[in-house]
Amino acid sequence: MRADIRRALFVFLGTMGAGLILLAFAAIGIWTYPNRKAGSVEGTIIIEIPRGITAQGVAELLEKGGLIENPLFFRLYAAQRGAASRIRPGHYEVKAPVAPKDLVDTLVRGVADKLIPVTIPEGKNFVEIAEILEAAGITKKTDFIAQATNGAFVRSLDVPGGSLEGYLFPDTYRLRPRMPAAEVAEHLVRRHRQVYQELATAYQEGLDRLRRTLGFEDRHVVTLASIVEKETGRKEERPRIAQVFLNRLTKPDFVPRRLATDPTIIYGCAIAPLHLGRASAACQRFANNNIQRIHLVDADNEYNTYLHEGLPPGPIANPGRASLAAVLKPDGTNYLFFVAAFDGSHYFSETEREHEAAVDKYQRSRIRKKTKE
Repeated sequence: MRADIRRALFVFLGTMGAGLILLAFAAIGIWTYPNRKAGSVEGTIIIEIPRGITAQGVAELLEKGGLIENPLFFRLYAAQRGAASRIRPGHYEVKAPVAPKDLVDTLVRGVADKLIPVTIPEGKNFVEIAEILEAAGITKKTDFIAQATNGAFVRSLDVPGGSLEGYLFPDTYRLRPRMPAAEVAEHLVRRHRQVYQELATAYQEGLDRLRRTLGFEDRHVVTLASIVEKETGRKEERPRIAQVFLNRLTKPDFVPRRLATDPTIIYGCAIAPLHLGRASAACQRFANNNIQRIHLVDADNEYNTYLHEGLPPGPIANPGRASLAAVLKPDGTNYLFFVAAFDGSHYFSETEREHEAAVDKYQRSRIRKKTKE
């Protein structure tokens, strides 16, 4: 055999041998990949897999977290197992280093989310609710406020107005930590709808009367209920408070038809600018919920019920079941006025003269006493 042929044969055999060796190593690598611990970190690593993320996105997150070395290999392995589309979102604590098989098993199995009980009290506005949710570790305050005032998102939930105010039902919820703000909001709005439908069915006669006499739609019921909620913390007083406001809107001799309630002014200055995008000049001088004369005569505040007749543009808080029921079934009395008494309850009057006497007794006397002290 010629030397050049032998040389070529040796090169060919050598190359083939090297190739076979490489193929053998590759086969061994592929065979052992699922059970071979890898990654660049050790210890407990926290990984958050968000909802809607792609398999590629998951692999990139795992590489960034130091749990895998090659995102492509991991994706191919997950796809080969049919697990790429079955990875569940959640908050994972992974002990590294970890084998790809164990990692995929963990991500497909998912984690049992620790549900946190969160109580939303009656009468809170969406900013206060955002603070409660953030304190509980559910979602960020800024994220929740952004969603609650996002016009497109509000419309997607079929909520009237420019915010979710009034439709974030006060209740005790069990929520996942670090939930997306939109998901939390949807949960609270869904609960409002459930309760409202129950009440509308139970008090159909009252709802029909409001529609007939005042042209009320559901949004008007919610708005008035939010005012009732802010005016009294006493459940037994709510049907009477609701009746006072309804009397002001319906009695022919009560003109102009102004509700004249402080909480609407406060809301118009402190909260409404967040979804209206503007604040009146007087409201820009509003601080510490302290209503001054400039706020009482502020026509630019759409929520000033001392100047504007009828209901404000929308709810001023998120009413609970009792306040919604109170509007649908008020107590039928003829009162037109009320004033806070010494014990936290209210004194109700039918005439302005009687009301002025009550104000003198329960409020002005208190001011005079403080002045003397």
